[in-house]
Amino acid sequence: MPRVKRGVTAHRRHKKVLALTKGHRATKHSLYRRAHESMLKSLSYAYAHRRERKGDMRRLWILRVNAATRTQGLTYSQFIDGLKKSGVEINRKMLADMAIKEPEAFANLVTIAKGKIQD
Repeated sequence: MPRVKRGVTAHRRHKKVLALTKGHRATKHSLYRRAHESMLKSLSYAYAHRRERKGDMRRLWILRVNAATRTQGLTYSQFIDGLKKSGVEINRKMLADMAIKEPEAFANLVTIAKGKIQD
């Protein structure tokens, strides 16, 4: 049975970790042990922040819809309440997009929501 030399596998693994930490500060991109710690931390941050971005986008859409509805004389909560009462099911992403790209269609939605609020 021939002898197995393991240098190639370890070297490949080390190179992969060092490639992932390229751009990190100080020894975190050059020394394997520090780089491995840095890589684990950065990958966990990346995972968490991908999920956090979804909440950030929702907040942005709500801000845009609120700004657009206030120019029409309604608050965001009144607008959403009016849409729910009138049975219009449209998500915040589409509402924010309409507010920017199709203001006249958005104004129609605002009048529909106003009609249901006063009833």
